[in-house]
Amino acid sequence: MPRPVWSGAVSFGLVTIPIKVMPATEDHSISFRQIHTADGGRIRYRKVCELEDRELAPEEIGRAYEASKDQLVPIADQELDDLPVPTAKAIDVEAFVEAERLDPIRFGKPYYLQADGAVAAKPYVLLREALQRSDKVAVAKFAWHNRERLGALRVVGDAIVLQVLHWPDEIRSAEGLAPKAVDISDSEVDEAMALMEAIGGTDISQYKDQYREAMEAVIEAKAEGHAPPEMEAPAEPKGRVVDLMAALQDSVRAAKEARGEEAGEAEVHQMPAQKKPKKAAAKKTAKKPPAKKTARKRTAS
Repeated sequence: MPRPVWSGAVSFGLVTIPIKVMPATEDHSISFRQIHTADGGRIRYRKVCELEDRELAPEEIGRAYEASKDQLVPIADQELDDLPVPTAKAIDVEAFVEAERLDPIRFGKPYYLQADGAVAAKPYVLLREALQRSDKVAVAKFAWHNRERLGALRVVGDAIVLQVLHWPDEIRSAEGLAPKAVDISDSEVDEAMALMEAIGGTDISQYKDQYREAMEAVIEAKAEGHAPPEMEAPAEPKGRVVDLMAALQDSVRAAKEARGEEAGEAEVHQMPAQKKPKKAAAKKTAKKPPAKKTARKRTAS
């Protein structure tokens, strides 16, 4: 297990559970160093005081809040530790709510909570069982890294997980992002649902990071003095779909065939290569009704 990132207690009512907090996830992304492309020399960053023009040791560096362009307000570590925040030493449960009331968009990084010592075992298991049987999560406040945060305590396997939650004002509005009103028929929705059923719900544990694997292969080859392996180019995207319903039906057939089920021959419906977008749509939005009628008559003839 990784090293604890925080130690304290979970508190709800008069119940206190000493715990240690462990990271529940890890990042396997490949990181790079910056180099001078001419000679391969590393680019390093040094922390230099702009008044003394010299590099500083870690113990010489503190923090300050930039109140204005010309004013920095120094803040000492002890001043942060002494803040009168009840969540500074505990994960304080504020409420118990149904899991579906928490929008996943608010979820941040998860952490495992480990019972700290024999005295914590019984209240830890008690809270875990209560959360499981009630199908609820505990909403709690806690203070880490110089800020107060919101979190949800939920059960994963036999462990309690602290899922960091974004504050409501940290979620950006999605207003204006969705398409305007579009006519969708019930039959199109039914066909889309049929496609979802045909694709099925495979075990997501089978998926892997192909980008990272390809990058590791390139790095390994170059480190050994070999030419990077040739990668298979991704398939070109198909043409634009003209008939959405036909595309859905063809997709359902293709998904069934991929699963070894009986299915009819799928057809490909693509936008003709030389066909350009019509400008008639702009005429239809004209404010003069007579102009619309004339345009329709000419098109019909």
